[in-house]
Amino acid sequence: MLESMRLKKIAQIEKKRNSRVILLVHRQETMRLLGFPLMRYIDINDSEEVLRVIQTTDEDIPLDIILHTPGGLVLAALQIARAIQSHKGKVTVFVPHYAMSGGTLIALAADEIVMSQHAVLGPVDPQIGQYPAASFLKVVEQKPVSEIDDQTLILADISRKAIQQLEREVFGLLKKHMAEEAARSLAAKLATGTWTHDYPISAEEAKALGLPVSTDMPEEVMQLMTLYPQPVRYQGGGVEYLPWPKPGQKMKQPQS
Repeated sequence: MLESMRLKKIAQIEKKRNSRVILLVHRQETMRLLGFPLMRYIDINDSEEVLRVIQTTDEDIPLDIILHTPGGLVLAALQIARAIQSHKGKVTVFVPHYAMSGGTLIALAADEIVMSQHAVLGPVDPQIGQYPAASFLKVVEQKPVSEIDDQTLILADISRKAIQQLEREVFGLLKKHMAEEAARSLAAKLATGTWTHDYPISAEEAKALGLPVSTDMPEEVMQLMTLYPQPVRYQGGGVEYLPWPKPGQKMKQPQS
Protein backbone atom coordinates (compact mmCIF):
# COMPACT_ATOMS: atom_id res chain seq x y z
CA MET A 1 0.00 0.00 0.00
CA LEU A 2 2.82 2.41 0.89
CA GLU A 3 4.61 1.64 -2.36
CA SER A 4 1.47 2.36 -4.36
CA MET A 5 0.94 5.65 -2.52
CA ARG A 6 4.58 6.63 -3.12
CA LEU A 7 4.33 5.94 -6.85
CA LYS A 8 1.18 8.07 -7.10
CA LYS A 9 2.81 10.95 -5.24
CA ILE A 10 5.96 10.74 -7.40
CA ALA A 11 3.79 10.79 -10.54
CA GLN A 12 1.93 13.82 -9.16
CA ILE A 13 5.20 15.73 -8.61
CA GLU A 14 6.53 14.79 -12.04
CA LYS A 15 3.32 15.97 -13.73
CA LYS A 16 3.24 19.24 -11.80
CA ARG A 17 6.92 20.07 -12.38
CA ASN A 18 7.33 18.37 -15.76
CA SER A 19 10.41 16.59 -14.43
CA ARG A 20 11.91 13.20 -13.64
CA VAL A 21 11.89 12.51 -9.90
CA ILE A 22 14.63 10.40 -8.29
CA LEU A 23 14.57 9.59 -4.59
CA LEU A 24 17.63 8.68 -2.55
CA VAL A 25 16.18 8.02 0.88
CA HIS A 26 18.12 6.30 3.66
CA ARG A 27 16.81 5.82 7.13
CA GLN A 28 19.71 6.07 9.61
CA GLU A 29 18.41 2.99 11.37
CA THR A 30 16.45 0.52 9.25
CA MET A 31 15.94 -2.34 11.68
CA ARG A 32 17.41 -3.97 14.73
CA LEU A 33 19.11 -7.37 14.72
CA LEU A 34 20.13 -8.76 18.08
CA GLY A 35 19.92 -5.24 19.46
CA PHE A 36 22.43 -3.72 17.01
CA PRO A 37 21.28 -0.97 14.63
CA LEU A 38 21.90 -1.59 10.94
CA MET A 39 22.83 1.56 9.02
CA ARG A 40 21.90 2.56 5.47
CA TYR A 41 24.12 4.85 3.44
CA ILE A 42 25.02 5.77 -0.15
CA ASP A 43 26.68 2.76 -1.75
CA ILE A 44 27.56 1.42 -5.19
CA ASN A 45 24.10 -0.09 -5.61
CA ASP A 46 22.61 3.39 -5.20
CA SER A 47 24.99 4.96 -7.70
CA GLU A 48 24.27 2.24 -10.27
CA GLU A 49 20.53 2.79 -9.95
CA VAL A 50 20.72 6.60 -10.08
CA LEU A 51 23.11 6.56 -13.05
CA ARG A 52 20.78 4.19 -14.87
CA VAL A 53 17.83 6.54 -14.35
CA ILE A 54 19.78 9.60 -15.48
CA GLN A 55 21.14 7.81 -18.55
CA THR A 56 17.64 6.74 -19.59
CA THR A 57 16.17 10.22 -19.13
CA ASP A 58 16.10 12.70 -22.01
CA GLU A 59 18.98 15.11 -21.48
CA ASP A 60 16.71 18.17 -21.63
CA ILE A 61 14.22 16.89 -19.03
CA PRO A 62 14.67 18.54 -15.59
CA LEU A 63 15.71 16.23 -12.75
CA ASP A 64 14.24 16.56 -9.26
CA ILE A 65 16.34 14.60 -6.77
CA ILE A 66 14.98 14.14 -3.26
CA LEU A 67 17.79 13.47 -0.77
CA HIS A 68 17.45 12.12 2.75
CA THR A 69 20.72 10.48 3.74
CA PRO A 70 23.51 10.50 6.34
CA GLY A 71 26.09 10.14 3.54
CA GLY A 72 28.12 7.17 2.38
CA LEU A 73 30.89 6.10 0.03
CA VAL A 74 32.78 8.92 -1.67
CA LEU A 75 33.07 6.88 -4.86
CA ALA A 76 29.31 6.35 -5.14
CA ALA A 77 28.43 9.94 -4.20
CA LEU A 78 30.94 11.34 -6.71
CA GLN A 79 29.59 9.16 -9.51
CA ILE A 80 26.10 10.54 -8.87
CA ALA A 81 27.38 14.12 -8.55
CA ARG A 82 29.27 13.94 -11.84
CA ALA A 83 26.23 12.52 -13.63
CA ILE A 84 24.08 15.33 -12.24
CA GLN A 85 26.58 17.98 -13.26
CA SER A 86 26.74 16.75 -16.85
CA HIS A 87 22.93 16.60 -17.27
CA LYS A 88 21.79 19.37 -19.61
CA GLY A 89 18.35 19.91 -18.09
CA LYS A 90 17.98 21.77 -14.78
CA VAL A 91 18.74 19.65 -11.74
CA THR A 92 17.07 20.51 -8.43
CA VAL A 93 17.99 18.74 -5.21
CA PHE A 94 15.34 18.75 -2.46
CA VAL A 95 16.47 18.26 1.15
CA PRO A 96 13.40 17.79 3.37
CA HIS A 97 15.40 16.96 6.53
CA TYR A 98 19.11 16.31 6.02
CA ALA A 99 21.65 15.36 3.37
CA MET A 100 24.98 15.00 5.11
CA SER A 101 28.49 14.20 3.84
CA GLY A 102 28.05 12.32 0.54
CA GLY A 103 24.51 13.68 0.35
CA THR A 104 25.90 17.21 0.43
CA LEU A 105 28.46 16.24 -2.22
CA ILE A 106 25.56 15.27 -4.50
CA ALA A 107 23.67 18.48 -3.68
CA LEU A 108 26.68 20.62 -4.65
CA ALA A 109 26.35 19.40 -8.24
CA ALA A 110 22.75 20.66 -8.60
CA ASP A 111 21.62 23.89 -10.20
CA GLU A 112 19.39 24.59 -7.19
CA ILE A 113 19.20 23.20 -3.66
CA VAL A 114 15.78 23.44 -2.00
CA MET A 115 15.84 22.96 1.77
CA SER A 116 12.97 22.97 4.23
CA GLN A 117 13.17 25.53 7.03
CA HIS A 118 15.18 23.38 9.45
CA ALA A 119 16.89 21.01 7.00
CA VAL A 120 20.69 20.76 7.04
CA LEU A 121 23.64 19.90 4.86
CA GLY A 122 27.09 18.96 6.20
CA PRO A 123 30.84 19.11 5.55
CA VAL A 124 32.28 16.68 2.99
CA ASP A 125 35.75 16.18 4.53
CA PRO A 126 36.92 12.55 4.07
CA GLN A 127 36.94 10.08 6.94
CA ILE A 128 39.65 7.44 7.30
CA GLY A 129 38.13 4.60 9.25
CA GLN A 130 36.42 6.13 12.25
CA TYR A 131 38.53 9.33 12.30
CA PRO A 132 38.55 12.51 10.22
CA ALA A 133 41.41 12.65 7.70
CA ALA A 134 42.21 16.18 8.85
CA SER A 135 42.90 14.94 12.38
CA PHE A 136 45.64 12.57 11.20
CA LEU A 137 47.35 15.55 9.56
CA LYS A 138 47.13 17.45 12.85
CA VAL A 139 48.95 14.64 14.62
CA VAL A 140 51.93 14.68 12.26
CA GLU A 141 52.03 18.49 12.38
CA GLN A 142 52.09 18.67 16.16
CA LYS A 143 54.38 15.73 17.09
CA PRO A 144 57.94 14.87 16.07
CA VAL A 145 58.08 12.09 13.49
CA SER A 146 60.18 10.00 15.90
CA GLU A 147 57.21 9.90 18.29
CA ILE A 148 54.66 8.76 15.68
CA ASP A 149 54.13 5.10 14.84
CA ASP A 150 54.32 3.86 11.25
CA GLN A 151 50.60 3.13 10.97
CA THR A 152 49.69 6.71 11.87
CA LEU A 153 52.22 8.05 9.37
CA ILE A 154 50.73 5.84 6.65
CA LEU A 155 47.20 6.98 7.53
CA ALA A 156 48.35 10.61 7.49
CA ASP A 157 49.74 10.11 3.98
CA ILE A 158 46.44 8.57 2.84
CA SER A 159 44.54 11.38 4.56
CA ARG A 160 46.51 14.08 2.77
CA LYS A 161 45.78 12.49 -0.59
CA ALA A 162 42.10 11.98 0.25
CA ILE A 163 41.64 15.63 1.26
CA GLN A 164 43.44 16.92 -1.84
CA GLN A 165 41.39 14.67 -4.11
CA LEU A 166 38.07 15.60 -2.55
CA GLU A 167 38.88 19.32 -2.43
CA ARG A 168 39.66 19.18 -6.15
CA GLU A 169 36.41 17.35 -6.90
CA VAL A 170 34.32 19.79 -4.86
CA PHE A 171 35.94 22.72 -6.64
CA GLY A 172 35.04 21.09 -9.95
CA LEU A 173 31.39 20.84 -8.87
CA LEU A 174 31.19 24.40 -7.54
CA LYS A 175 32.90 26.30 -10.33
CA LYS A 176 29.95 25.66 -12.65
CA HIS A 177 27.86 28.13 -10.63
CA MET A 178 30.43 30.25 -8.77
CA ALA A 179 33.42 32.44 -9.52
CA GLU A 180 36.66 30.44 -9.47
CA GLU A 181 38.12 32.12 -6.37
CA ALA A 182 34.87 31.70 -4.41
CA ALA A 183 34.63 28.06 -5.51
CA ARG A 184 38.19 27.31 -4.34
CA SER A 185 37.56 28.97 -0.98
CA LEU A 186 34.32 27.10 -0.36
CA ALA A 187 35.80 23.78 -1.53
CA ALA A 188 38.58 24.17 1.03
CA LYS A 189 36.11 25.05 3.79
CA LEU A 190 33.90 22.04 3.08
CA ALA A 191 36.57 19.42 2.40
CA THR A 192 39.51 20.13 4.71
CA GLY A 193 38.02 19.70 8.19
CA THR A 194 36.92 23.23 9.07
CA TRP A 195 34.12 21.78 11.19
CA THR A 196 33.37 18.40 12.74
CA HIS A 197 31.98 15.99 10.18
CA ASP A 198 28.47 16.14 11.67
CA TYR A 199 28.31 19.96 11.73
CA PRO A 200 24.80 21.00 10.56
CA ILE A 201 24.84 23.65 7.81
CA SER A 202 21.45 25.36 7.79
CA ALA A 203 19.78 26.83 4.73
CA GLU A 204 20.66 30.32 5.95
CA GLU A 205 24.33 29.44 6.39
CA ALA A 206 24.42 27.58 3.06
CA LYS A 207 23.13 30.74 1.35
CA ALA A 208 25.79 32.81 3.11
CA LEU A 209 28.43 30.39 1.81
CA GLY A 210 27.27 31.17 -1.73
CA LEU A 211 25.33 28.00 -2.50
CA PRO A 212 22.21 28.28 -4.72
CA VAL A 213 19.79 27.54 -1.89
CA SER A 214 16.04 28.15 -1.75
CA THR A 215 13.63 27.37 1.07
CA ASP A 216 10.56 27.15 -1.18
CA MET A 217 9.96 23.49 -0.41
CA PRO A 218 6.93 22.02 -2.26
CA GLU A 219 4.33 20.54 0.06
CA GLU A 220 4.18 17.45 -2.17
CA VAL A 221 7.81 16.62 -1.33
CA MET A 222 7.12 16.75 2.40
CA GLN A 223 4.02 14.63 1.91
CA LEU A 224 6.09 12.10 -0.01
CA MET A 225 8.54 11.82 2.88
CA THR A 226 5.71 10.75 5.22
CA LEU A 227 5.36 7.68 2.99
CA TYR A 228 8.87 6.57 4.03
CA PRO A 229 8.19 5.85 7.72
CA GLN A 230 10.87 4.75 10.14
CA PRO A 231 10.62 0.94 10.48
CA VAL A 232 9.21 -0.22 13.81
CA ARG A 233 11.76 -0.69 16.58
CA TYR A 234 11.51 -3.13 19.45
CA GLN A 235 10.53 -0.50 21.98
CA GLY A 236 8.76 1.96 19.71
CA GLY A 237 9.73 5.51 18.87
CA GLY A 238 10.49 8.32 21.29
CA VAL A 239 8.21 10.90 19.66
CA GLU A 240 4.41 10.90 20.00
CA TYR A 241 1.78 13.51 19.14
CA LEU A 242 -1.87 13.94 18.24
CA PRO A 243 -2.68 14.89 14.62
CA TRP A 244 -3.07 18.65 14.24
CA PRO A 245 -6.26 19.83 12.50
CA LYS A 246 -6.18 21.37 9.06
CA PRO A 247 -6.95 25.12 8.74
CA GLY A 248 -10.60 25.73 9.53
CA GLN A 249 -11.01 22.51 11.54
CA LYS A 250 -11.34 22.37 15.31
CA MET A 251 -9.06 20.23 17.45
CA LYS A 252 -10.98 17.26 18.86
CA GLN A 253 -11.00 17.09 22.64
CA PRO A 254 -9.90 13.83 24.28
CA GLN A 255 -12.80 11.64 25.36
CA SER A 256 -12.99 10.81 29.04
